[in-house]
Amino acid sequence: MCISHIHTVILPFTQRDKPEALTVPSALNQVWSMDFIHASVYKGKAVRLLNIIDDFNREGLAIDISHSHPSNSVIRTLENIIEYRGKPSAIRCDNGPECISSKIVTWAKENGIELLYIQPGKPQQNAYIERYNRTVRYDWLNQYEFDSLSDMQDFSTKWLWHYNHERPNMALGGFTPMQKLYGVAA
Repeated sequence: MCISHIHTVILPFTQRDKPEALTVPSALNQVWSMDFIHASVYKGKAVRLLNIIDDFNREGLAIDISHSHPSNSVIRTLENIIEYRGKPSAIRCDNGPECISSKIVTWAKENGIELLYIQPGKPQQNAYIERYNRTVRYDWLNQYEFDSLSDMQDFSTKWLWHYNHERPNMALGGFTPMQKLYGVAA
């Protein structure tokens, strides 16, 4: 067989759409990120934490703890934040059932909020909330055993205040989310 007679055939291929690189928003409420963490309280009862942050200053906006988070619960949490904070232009989330439900999609459209879905299996496309989730888990969630949901929610509320106001964030140059918000870290 003569090698000179072998031809290379280049077949066209399709490439999956690549999402845009994760950028830091230039202002408050441009993009929020949300995600869930699974955990347990005393005697192993399963719970889920709904975490929501503002990508601009990495501020923790909510840690909502429940045994489950149906769409109505997620919407209620988002509306509570919007009431005091204003609404985001977009919310980045994964493709979990809570995020792709018709109730969430309809609510977002009605409120002029774009839902930015990451590709399945690509959590790095939601890196800000993934990093925040890791901090929640290592700072307190894996460190304590809670007797009830209310104990866990009380602790998380106190920790969230500490995270936003006192805990230096290396991604923000060692400043807190509140310092970034008020221009100290600018």
